[in-house]
Amino acid sequence: MDLVKIIHVGCALFSITGFTVRGVLMMRESALLQMRLFKIAPHIIDTLLLGSAIWLAVQYGFGPIDNPWLLAKIIALLLYIGLGTVALKRGKTKRLRMMAWLAAMLVFFYIVAVAVTKSPMVFV
Repeated sequence: MDLVKIIHVGCALFSITGFTVRGVLMMRESALLQMRLFKIAPHIIDTLLLGSAIWLAVQYGFGPIDNPWLLAKIIALLLYIGLGTVALKRGKTKRLRMMAWLAAMLVFFYIVAVAVTKSPMVFV
């Protein structure tokens, strides 16, 4: 496997693991969520994840116009980011944050399924 792809997949695993942990801490209303590690690490991991994604797209000549699965991943990523901010920061109620967190998790797994199948219609 290509080193950049290993970095990309590894960052995706770190990203979802961190998001899961932060979601559990949010549900428990834990003060640990305010730790510097939980505020900085996600940005570093997600920057590496996005950078490696761009590198892979350039390396393999994938563009969102020519590859509907890539466009679906980009749109789903934007949805994931939006839901994640509601879940961990902007949600007014705990229930709303929990629902956004669960929805973001589902979107993340959709992104992975699209990446594996190279099809935006993974559930059809």
